[in-house]
Amino acid sequence: MEQLTKAEEKVMQMLWKLKKAFVKDIIEEMPEPKPPYNTISSVVRILKDKGFVGFKAYGKTYQYYPIVSKLQYKKFTFGQMLKNYFDGSYETMVSYMVDEEKISDNEISEIKKIIDNKASE
Repeated sequence: MEQLTKAEEKVMQMLWKLKKAFVKDIIEEMPEPKPPYNTISSVVRILKDKGFVGFKAYGKTYQYYPIVSKLQYKKFTFGQMLKNYFDGSYETMVSYMVDEEKISDNEISEIKKIIDNKASE
Protein backbone atom coordinates (compact mmCIF):
# COMPACT_ATOMS: atom_id res chain seq x y z
CA MET A 1 0.00 0.00 0.00
CA GLU A 2 1.18 3.53 -0.61
CA GLN A 3 0.48 6.94 0.87
CA LEU A 4 -2.22 8.93 -0.91
CA THR A 5 -2.01 12.58 -1.88
CA LYS A 6 -4.39 15.01 -0.18
CA ALA A 7 -6.61 15.08 -3.29
CA GLU A 8 -6.69 11.28 -3.49
CA GLU A 9 -7.49 11.05 0.21
CA LYS A 10 -10.41 13.50 -0.16
CA VAL A 11 -11.88 11.39 -2.96
CA MET A 12 -11.39 8.19 -0.93
CA GLN A 13 -13.17 9.82 2.03
CA MET A 14 -16.15 10.44 -0.25
CA LEU A 15 -16.07 6.87 -1.61
CA TRP A 16 -15.84 5.37 1.88
CA LYS A 17 -18.84 7.47 2.87
CA LEU A 18 -20.91 6.72 -0.25
CA LYS A 19 -19.76 3.06 -0.62
CA LYS A 20 -20.21 3.29 -4.42
CA ALA A 21 -20.54 6.33 -6.62
CA PHE A 22 -20.25 7.87 -10.04
CA VAL A 23 -17.86 10.83 -10.42
CA LYS A 24 -20.82 13.24 -10.30
CA ASP A 25 -21.90 11.75 -6.93
CA ILE A 26 -18.42 12.31 -5.49
CA ILE A 27 -18.44 15.92 -6.67
CA GLU A 28 -21.90 16.51 -5.15
CA GLU A 29 -20.58 15.44 -1.73
CA MET A 30 -17.67 17.87 -1.86
CA PRO A 31 -17.81 21.34 -0.33
CA GLU A 32 -17.95 24.52 -2.40
CA PRO A 33 -16.23 25.44 -4.58
CA LYS A 34 -16.83 22.14 -6.36
CA PRO A 35 -13.81 20.79 -8.21
CA PRO A 36 -14.03 20.28 -11.98
CA TYR A 37 -15.41 16.94 -13.21
CA ASN A 38 -12.21 16.16 -15.13
CA THR A 39 -10.09 16.67 -12.01
CA ILE A 40 -12.09 14.19 -9.93
CA SER A 41 -12.30 11.76 -12.84
CA SER A 42 -8.50 11.83 -13.11
CA VAL A 43 -8.04 11.31 -9.37
CA VAL A 44 -10.42 8.34 -9.41
CA ARG A 45 -8.49 6.76 -12.30
CA ILE A 46 -5.24 7.21 -10.36
CA LEU A 47 -6.86 5.56 -7.33
CA LYS A 48 -7.95 2.69 -9.58
CA ASP A 49 -4.39 2.31 -10.89
CA LYS A 50 -3.05 2.32 -7.31
CA GLY A 51 -5.48 -0.48 -6.39
CA PHE A 52 -7.64 1.55 -4.01
CA VAL A 53 -10.76 1.66 -6.18
CA GLY A 54 -12.67 -0.80 -8.34
CA PHE A 55 -15.40 -0.04 -10.85
CA LYS A 56 -18.42 -1.37 -12.64
CA ALA A 57 -19.02 -0.19 -16.20
CA TYR A 58 -22.44 0.95 -17.40
CA GLY A 59 -21.72 1.63 -21.05
CA LYS A 60 -19.34 4.58 -21.07
CA THR A 61 -20.10 5.47 -17.45
CA TYR A 62 -18.32 3.95 -14.46
CA GLN A 63 -19.49 3.43 -10.92
CA TYR A 64 -16.58 3.30 -8.48
CA TYR A 65 -16.26 1.59 -5.11
CA PRO A 66 -13.45 1.30 -2.54
CA ILE A 67 -11.31 -1.84 -2.58
CA VAL A 68 -9.17 -0.68 0.33
CA SER A 69 -11.27 -0.12 3.46
CA LYS A 70 -10.99 2.98 5.60
CA LEU A 71 -9.75 0.79 8.48
CA GLN A 72 -6.99 -0.74 6.32
CA TYR A 73 -5.81 2.69 5.23
CA LYS A 74 -6.06 4.08 8.76
CA LYS A 75 -3.82 1.27 10.05
CA PHE A 76 -1.32 1.84 7.25
CA THR A 77 -1.24 5.62 7.72
CA PHE A 78 -0.91 5.36 11.49
CA GLY A 79 1.91 2.85 11.11
CA GLN A 80 3.71 5.19 8.70
CA MET A 81 3.30 8.16 11.04
CA LEU A 82 4.54 6.14 14.03
CA LYS A 83 7.56 4.87 12.07
CA ASN A 84 8.47 8.16 10.35
CA TYR A 85 7.88 10.65 13.16
CA PHE A 86 8.22 8.68 16.40
CA ASP A 87 10.83 6.04 15.46
CA GLY A 88 8.19 3.33 15.86
CA SER A 89 7.77 4.08 19.58
CA TYR A 90 4.30 4.40 21.09
CA GLU A 91 5.90 5.78 24.23
CA THR A 92 7.56 8.59 22.28
CA MET A 93 4.29 9.35 20.49
CA VAL A 94 2.21 9.52 23.67
CA SER A 95 4.92 11.53 25.43
CA TYR A 96 4.88 14.02 22.56
CA MET A 97 1.10 14.40 22.73
CA VAL A 98 1.16 14.88 26.51
CA ASP A 99 4.06 17.37 26.32
CA GLU A 100 2.30 19.33 23.58
CA GLU A 101 -0.93 19.27 25.63
CA LYS A 102 -2.75 17.56 22.80
CA ILE A 103 -4.33 15.11 25.25
CA SER A 104 -6.67 16.34 27.97
CA ASP A 105 -6.60 14.96 31.52
CA ASN A 106 -9.90 13.22 30.81
CA GLU A 107 -8.44 11.57 27.69
CA ILE A 108 -5.40 10.43 29.69
CA SER A 109 -7.74 8.80 32.23
CA GLU A 110 -9.65 7.05 29.44
CA ILE A 111 -6.41 5.83 27.84
CA LYS A 112 -5.27 4.46 31.22
CA LYS A 113 -8.58 2.57 31.54
CA ILE A 114 -8.17 1.07 28.06
CA ILE A 115 -4.61 -0.03 28.88
CA ASP A 116 -5.66 -1.48 32.26
CA ASN A 117 -8.53 -3.39 30.64
CA LYS A 118 -6.24 -4.75 27.92
CA ALA A 119 -3.60 -5.75 30.50
CA SER A 120 -6.16 -7.67 32.57
CA GLU A 121 -7.40 -9.72 29.59
